[in-house]
Amino acid sequence: MTRLLYPGSFDPVTIGHMDIIRRAARLCDELVVAVMHNPEKAGALPVQKRAELLERACEGIANVRVIVHGGLLIECAAQVDATAVVRGLRPLGDFEAEYQMAAVNRRLGGVETLLMTTSEDVAGISSSIVRQIAAFGGCIDGMVPEGLAQDVAAALARGSGKKEENPWTNESR
Repeated sequence: MTRLLYPGSFDPVTIGHMDIIRRAARLCDELVVAVMHNPEKAGALPVQKRAELLERACEGIANVRVIVHGGLLIECAAQVDATAVVRGLRPLGDFEAEYQMAAVNRRLGGVETLLMTTSEDVAGISSSIVRQIAAFGGCIDGMVPEGLAQDVAAALARGSGKKEENPWTNESR
């Protein structure tokens, strides 16, 4: 069985993420999408809310499973018995960081990384852009999965200014 792991912060999920999810799901028997807690990033949405939104966005994709993980990527890959990790690559600026992360994961845990370029029509969309537009009350329809724009905007409004709690230690940052 071929199982791929697609990790990310998904803060919030965008149509760019969904582009990678749909395309990667066609390449394997199961795609595990892992909402990762990164202590280096101040999350706008709690990880459980991110997972909930992702589950709703992935409802129509039979071989996708969404999980939450709060440790090293190589530990997550081992837990789900992933064949490889999938990462999305946008045209500007992503390659260097993704290359370095792939090399470290291979060195630490023997985990291979498959870099997928994003489709041209979604390459300019990022979670940070969605958060910024939503913060100013702008329309995020067409940037997040269909049917989620209102929920994403409301969740971002509720979460603004709050420190994200680490779901594994119950500590606020």
